[in-house]
Amino acid sequence: MFSKIPGKIKAQIRNIFLVAGSFVLLVLTMQLLNASDNVGNDNNSFSQSYKIFPVPLPDTMSFSGEKVPMNHLGIRENLEQEMLVNTYWQSQTLLTIKRAHRYFPVIEQILKKNNIPDDFKYLALAESGFSYKVSGVGASGFWQFMRSTAEGYGLELNKDIDERYNLEKSTEAACHYFKEAYEEFHDWTLVAASYNMGLGGVAKELQRQRQNSYYDLELNSETARYVYRILALKAIVGSPKQYGFYLKSADLYDQVPTFVDPVDSSINNLADYAIAKGINYRVLKMLNPWLLSERLPNLEHHIYAISLPVKNVPFLDLGEYITFADSTSIVARATDSLKKQGGNDGNIEIHIVQAGEDLKSIAKQYNVPVERLCAWNSISDTLKLKPKDELMIFKK
Repeated sequence: MFSKIPGKIKAQIRNIFLVAGSFVLLVLTMQLLNASDNVGNDNNSFSQSYKIFPVPLPDTMSFSGEKVPMNHLGIRENLEQEMLVNTYWQSQTLLTIKRAHRYFPVIEQILKKNNIPDDFKYLALAESGFSYKVSGVGASGFWQFMRSTAEGYGLELNKDIDERYNLEKSTEAACHYFKEAYEEFHDWTLVAASYNMGLGGVAKELQRQRQNSYYDLELNSETARYVYRILALKAIVGSPKQYGFYLKSADLYDQVPTFVDPVDSSINNLADYAIAKGINYRVLKMLNPWLLSERLPNLEHHIYAISLPVKNVPFLDLGEYITFADSTSIVARATDSLKKQGGNDGNIEIHIVQAGEDLKSIAKQYNVPVERLCAWNSISDTLKLKPKDELMIFKK
């Protein structure tokens, strides 16, 4: 059919197809070029929006009042390694800063009482990150004590109790070590290094290498990094915004206000004990991680200090609302009352509050003063009871 078309028209049709083909080819070429440009733009966007910078190093640093020789060969490089690791391990360092707000006040007070420099709180941070982890060699707790070392400093360890998880007692034990090590070295930086390597190990290297400073020693890789890690945490936790960590006060983990319930007898069931104190087993374990099992055998009648919540405020970070006592005087009255009553696990009754009941009606039911009922349960006499609340009743 195409052969019947006149030659002149055929030529025109060919020209039209050639022009159209050229146009299509041009469009395809432009699309390919645009796609190439877009790839380049994406790369440019990435490089513009994602940048990694070196961490600024302080011009001067000290540990426990002892100056770090920043101008000595290799010192800044060693410090920078730990600064980079802890700055860019954002999730762990962020948790560390949040936890430090909760635990530093307790540690600071004990360090001060024992005349140990405040900087040693960062050693605990370097050891555990304030998580109750267990190392591959069995070291445990915030201060990462080995079993033999812990027992040597008077901490109790058995299948029911591990006082390496008792913050106050383990910090006291660490202070005893620091004092002994300082008597040996008269240098707090070497004391810190020896906490990782051991007294004997550091003393041997000082003698072998004819040196008297941590910064001049050739040590195993772990101890060689140890003090620098402490210094890095001191810098970052001390000035978090300078290293890119922005936290509001509400982001930090607050201390849980507690009082001590001295216990000098056995507790056969800690879950029942917790309920009797107005909390649950989970919260009891959170506040007392040194209690390992579901009971507290105490055949020798030691006095154990069990921490219980004390303020009438909600703690959302505990995952629930918990009623706390609003006065430490109530605790004192409770202790006196229990001594007079001879209260123990064998004569406790749990009263479950019913609709319409209040403290006055319950006290009348058990023929006790309202004040004693409040003391037994560490609550205020103004507390409004709700159905299904539980109260301890001590029977004679």
